[in-house]
Amino acid sequence: MLETSMTKFVCSAILFDLDGVLIDSTRSVDRQWRAWAREKGIEEEKVMAIAHGVRSIEVIRAVAPHLDAPSEVQWLERHEAEDQVDVTVMPGAAQLIRAIPDGHWCVVTSGTRLLATARLRLGGLPIPKVLVTADDVTNGKPHPEPYLKGANLLRVPPTECLVIEDAPAGIQAAHAAGMNAIALASTFPASKLQEANAIVEKFSQIHLALDAAGKFIISVD
Repeated sequence: MLETSMTKFVCSAILFDLDGVLIDSTRSVDRQWRAWAREKGIEEEKVMAIAHGVRSIEVIRAVAPHLDAPSEVQWLERHEAEDQVDVTVMPGAAQLIRAIPDGHWCVVTSGTRLLATARLRLGGLPIPKVLVTADDVTNGKPHPEPYLKGANLLRVPPTECLVIEDAPAGIQAAHAAGMNAIALASTFPASKLQEANAIVEKFSQIHLALDAAGKFIISVD
């Protein structure tokens, strides 16, 4: 059972969002969405208000219901995958991942598998055994389905999972799945992430250890 306070968590698995958590891609995401909006004649700020943390297909359906959303997603995410400018690994992300045994962590992203694998390879990060993408679910974040699928594939009860997220939609998805969430204030300011169980500015504030039962003790500065 996952036990929590504002500074300490005990869990059996850690589920990471990708963009804004393991990979700093915020500038690329912003650049490509704005280019897409300009090309389609859609107000940029209307798009950017909802573009982070949810599946592209849901953003497109919301702002441009007259377009063929699956085709637009293919165009957009292909351009994002090819855009390597300013896309880097978040400081401390690789060290934390490498401290977690295989099978006890996964990535749950709102991006497609094409985009997720491109970003992980670009950052030199391992592709986890469990990778849940926009292609693998019917309902994207803030629906709990993505995180529930991740827990199921890891064979870990949702209540024993801890999520690390950067977006309000992801935090809502984690809580709806019965999981606690640490928010990384990278894409959004801390003021927008208050629903999280803890908020950090950087990975160096997250410390991992194992208890006698083999579970992770996560402490947050």
